[in-house]
Amino acid sequence: MGRDGMSGIPLPPEYDAAMNLRHSAIDILTTADPALKVAKSHHLAAAWQAGDVERAFDPQQTPPERPARPERPVLCRPGNMPRRKASGSAAKRIALLHALAHIELNAIDLAWDMVARFGAADLPRAFFDDWIRVGDEEALHFDLLSRRLQALGAAYGDLPAHDGLWLAATETAHDLLARLAIVPLVLEARGLDVTPTMIADLQRFGDTESAAILQRIYDDEIGHVEIGSRWFHAIAEKRHLVPVDAWQELVKRHFRGHLKRPFNTTARDTAHLPADFYEPIAG
Repeated sequence: MGRDGMSGIPLPPEYDAAMNLRHSAIDILTTADPALKVAKSHHLAAAWQAGDVERAFDPQQTPPERPARPERPVLCRPGNMPRRKASGSAAKRIALLHALAHIELNAIDLAWDMVARFGAADLPRAFFDDWIRVGDEEALHFDLLSRRLQALGAAYGDLPAHDGLWLAATETAHDLLARLAIVPLVLEARGLDVTPTMIADLQRFGDTESAAILQRIYDDEIGHVEIGSRWFHAIAEKRHLVPVDAWQELVKRHFRGHLKRPFNTTARDTAHLPADFYEPIAG
């Protein structure tokens, strides 16, 4: 991708200087402007793939407890937010796309927090390849949704959004295995369950452009859950833990909610998240 990323936002000249992975990931986390966050994400991913990023982990460089956020949208308690559902009205579809854009903005930061907070010299390069790819794709997802909102006469920030999405990051900031258990294997896996219905609703109401964006997100998210599953198994086994037992215990301890049926078992199986993980503890 180009140095300006998908957003077209120009990056400062010093961004062409030698890049350090943790420092650059933290820089993305502390960038409040969503379009600039997208551009920096694409630029770092491209630089990593080109071999232009130094993989050194200075322990004095620490990610923020919370990522920087723009002044808008106004953030509310999760319980005060209406349920999002596609409908034939433009206002309802805008509300749905706005809610999804907010999720994807948080997903950008969750990916880069994974790199900055848990990146260590004893992890293989493949770990960083995977999570940098996730950060790059989440940035693309936000950009696609943001552009679609603009095409519908709206913008990200026009509507309130809930502030519960970063709770999972705060709850699991102490442990890589816990982060892998909750973010990709609970939260992103839930997206696999609900997104096909959203796509079908949008297609039924004639909004094929929005449906195509959600289809792209859905296809990518299967890969993100697979990445989470693969690294969860690798880290659990490195710690001499039985992956299914470790996952269920971590979900009971750190997930504030219930695993909701129905499950999209086809997509979850494709992502290597088998039913014997989640069915025994589903609400």
